[in-house]
Amino acid sequence: MTDFLALAQPGVQKLSPYVPGKPVDELARELDLDPATIIKLASNENPLGPSRKALEAIQRELAELTRYPDGNGFALKDRLARRYGVTVGQVTLGNGSNDILELVARAYLAPGLNAVFSEHAFAVYPIATQAVGAQGKVVPAKNHAHDLDGMLAAIDANTRVLFIANPNNPTGTWFGPKALGDFLAKVPAHVLVVLDEAYIEYAEGEELPDGLDYLSGHSNLLVSRTFSKAYGLAALRVGYAISSAQIADVLNRVRQPFNVNSLALAAACAAFDDAEYLAESRRLNETGMAQLEAGFRTLGLSWIPSKANFIAVDLARESMPVYQALLREGVIVRPVANYGMPTYLRISIGLLDENARFLEALTKVLGA
Repeated sequence: MTDFLALAQPGVQKLSPYVPGKPVDELARELDLDPATIIKLASNENPLGPSRKALEAIQRELAELTRYPDGNGFALKDRLARRYGVTVGQVTLGNGSNDILELVARAYLAPGLNAVFSEHAFAVYPIATQAVGAQGKVVPAKNHAHDLDGMLAAIDANTRVLFIANPNNPTGTWFGPKALGDFLAKVPAHVLVVLDEAYIEYAEGEELPDGLDYLSGHSNLLVSRTFSKAYGLAALRVGYAISSAQIADVLNRVRQPFNVNSLALAAACAAFDDAEYLAESRRLNETGMAQLEAGFRTLGLSWIPSKANFIAVDLARESMPVYQALLREGVIVRPVANYGMPTYLRISIGLLDENARFLEALTKVLGA
């Protein structure tokens, strides 16, 4: 029999498939649990459910399902451009922000070239890089956070892309405006900086730098964002990038036609205009974060301070047995041993009763 793994591109051979958070229905089948009794705090989803305005927009769009979507996504791109003070030609839409990362890799990476990213960084960075035959250069983290100076030192003549996340997933760590400004000033012009801001909406005021503020001074910067988290549209897969018009033009040359569907485009437009929903998402996240931190403090556990909608807690022991025990309690969280953090669990912020249920289950499991 032909070995089709051996025929695959070498970088693909070395990859492991991305493993998402366990679905509720899957756990219910495996352990014969009632799905209604299971809580999922594993995938950094918005516990509020979608915006009512987004649901209404989807309903209005249903009658047009026989039509292809607007391949240029003009209505959404126009909203983004107006809000952020850029041109429509600077916006690229993706099937989730993961799609943006893939577009960057396909457009700018190849065998003999490399991308730089941090230890404990989002798993899609190495996947996108290796899938096109490029080398991933992993820079050791500093206190679980990006070592920006170390990342600068890792750049060489063959580096074409540098992935940084603020806040970072799965650690929740972040860097401030001065650190970002100093960093961008030192990145060589031939390196495209992909600033992944998937969780930026959870920050308020000047807690985090707004990557869009740096675009005019750095033509090699691309800012990537998503509607999956704070806007509550994870199932619809809508992401976007804002960059120079030239970079956007390059990405659109490799972007699949109709990569964002009609329902997703309509829902994203409505959610983007729903300021009340976004404010409630932030309030719930802030309250839930404080609730989990207080619970960890009571249990004598340490955690990594986070500016996202999740928190990584250190169990000071192998996390997988605790994860498995929590599953038997009907609680789904995320082990992050695959990110080089074998004693940590990543907990998404849920509704207040879900957070309380998790802490109750964790207390039970740790005391067993």
